[in-house]
Amino acid sequence: MSQVKLEEYKPLTEETAVELALRLNIFHEEAELSCREIGDGNLNLVFHIVDQKNEKSIIIKQALPYAKVVGESWPLTLKRAKIEADALMLFGKIAPNYVPKVYFTDEILAVTVMEDLSHLTIARAGFINGETYPQISQHLGEFLGRTLFYTSDYGLGPSGKKESVQQFINPELCKITEDLIFTDPYFNAETNDFEKRLIPAVEAIWKDEELIFHVNILKRSFLTEAEVLLHGDLHTGSVFANNAETKVIDPEFAFYGPAGFDIGQVFANLFFQVIVNIDKREFFTRHIESVWHTFKEHYSQLWTTENKEVLANTTEFLQFNLTKYFEDALGFAGCELVRRTIGLAHVADLDRIEDNDARISAKQKALELGTFLIKKRKEFTDVTTVIQKAVQLL
Repeated sequence: MSQVKLEEYKPLTEETAVELALRLNIFHEEAELSCREIGDGNLNLVFHIVDQKNEKSIIIKQALPYAKVVGESWPLTLKRAKIEADALMLFGKIAPNYVPKVYFTDEILAVTVMEDLSHLTIARAGFINGETYPQISQHLGEFLGRTLFYTSDYGLGPSGKKESVQQFINPELCKITEDLIFTDPYFNAETNDFEKRLIPAVEAIWKDEELIFHVNILKRSFLTEAEVLLHGDLHTGSVFANNAETKVIDPEFAFYGPAGFDIGQVFANLFFQVIVNIDKREFFTRHIESVWHTFKEHYSQLWTTENKEVLANTTEFLQFNLTKYFEDALGFAGCELVRRTIGLAHVADLDRIEDNDARISAKQKALELGTFLIKKRKEFTDVTTVIQKAVQLL
């Protein structure tokens, strides 16, 4: 990885992003570089730089000291850029097929220079446009199996795991998750965002003491259970894909938490397509099944062959962990369905439905399914049964 001394932090422009690329000697000195800012996320600048002579290209990502979705009134630490780069490089060692290559990072400038994935499409956008990506669930299942095992006590050993926990302390971005997923949707918070026609359904959620009790249990798990290094924001907008390739991006929310959280994020964002894409519903229910079964297969194999906890390496204890991860994943999936429907950051899967009645209906179903998964998560041990019940609700 290149080493270049950089000055104090300044937000990049298209011009200064090109200057940085040239200083890093990533391109030939005679390169004809073009650059455009392509970031459409909530927190960062993203620059796509291409050499017009040979089409070699890179991505430069820079953290902003505030949330783009709100503005400078919501300040954020720049440390998240280092956490993201460190997570990408660690995931790159564990699951190299499923993350972009990192060429350069700098903590002062809060930049990461990485592989250009523009030959792929953001999975959420692809799904909305009719793609089904036949390999994506197997790829995500393997990514989850490998990352959630190799960053655990069982994969690292207790000492190595504790050192890794220290490296990925991420309180500021965890606070965003704690508020937006586990708190704000369940009372009349200013950050919530929903249509007037959803008010009866939303108020029913706010008054549902049983639901809020279960959300508090899930929030406690998120706050206290440092089981594995999580991506922390593993939705379909954080995945690039085509029919043969899958890459996970944007782990700036990475921290040590409950293993079921990343799995649940994937489940929920596939469930959005189950809700809205009736003609291709079977494709997406099979994807959900495949994510779990592939995760379970890879995790179980690593548990048997790579486990550093001698007394824990039993079939019974493996099953105990898998059962917990599955129950947690269902609950966290439910929280994601609720928050993406009525919280601050929505999903295009729902919001881009042009017909008002259809959009409201889809959002009501998302709230109903989310509530069901949160409350009933301990009643299921089999992903196929969960899917059957979810389809009945829809």
